[in-house]
Amino acid sequence: MDALLPRPRAELAPGAVHLPDWLDFDAQRDLVAACRGWPGYRNTTYPNGGVMSVKTVCLGWHWYPYGYSRTTDDGRPVLPFPDWLGDLGRRALADAYGEPAEGYEPDTALVNFYAAKTKMGQHQDKDEQSAAPVVSLSLGDTCVFRFGNTESRNRPYTDVELHSGDLFVFGGASRFAYHGVPRTLPGTADPALGLTGRLNITLRVSGFS
Repeated sequence: MDALLPRPRAELAPGAVHLPDWLDFDAQRDLVAACRGWPGYRNTTYPNGGVMSVKTVCLGWHWYPYGYSRTTDDGRPVLPFPDWLGDLGRRALADAYGEPAEGYEPDTALVNFYAAKTKMGQHQDKDEQSAAPVVSLSLGDTCVFRFGNTESRNRPYTDVELHSGDLFVFGGASRFAYHGVPRTLPGTADPALGLTGRLNITLRVSGFS
């Protein structure tokens, strides 16, 4: 079998950086194990009655449309945001932007699970009070990630495949760009990872005290 060609670093827009294969396989397995240990995955319901197809669990702050809370939908305390995840976020940001990230202090994470054929519509991450970059880590099945503009859900946008272990960071001029997942590609994960489906971890700075 021919060796796979390395996928190069790509800047999709100012402040939007894709680093393929950023997590090695052992790190991916460790993150999958951590995700399995966080209970409470649920399908988020919007005020209009719509239900997201992805299942989500939150750390640090509980995200709901369109805000954050220290308690979950059923009144339980939010799971803590681990220090090691903040360290991982700072390392990710430093590698993406090529400069130290000591001042980056993420305090919330959304962990999304995508089953087969699960998708996510174009949206902005704008419920935070901080404009610090978002760090996104992919595990398991490959997805098509659509990264757009800051004005609308319409073109121009770029579709890029995010594989297990990939890092995507968006901040600066691209912090409030519309983005989504129009499709996942079932069965594309390495079976040795022990994950059926896709996990996506996004780290954010909430700006709340």
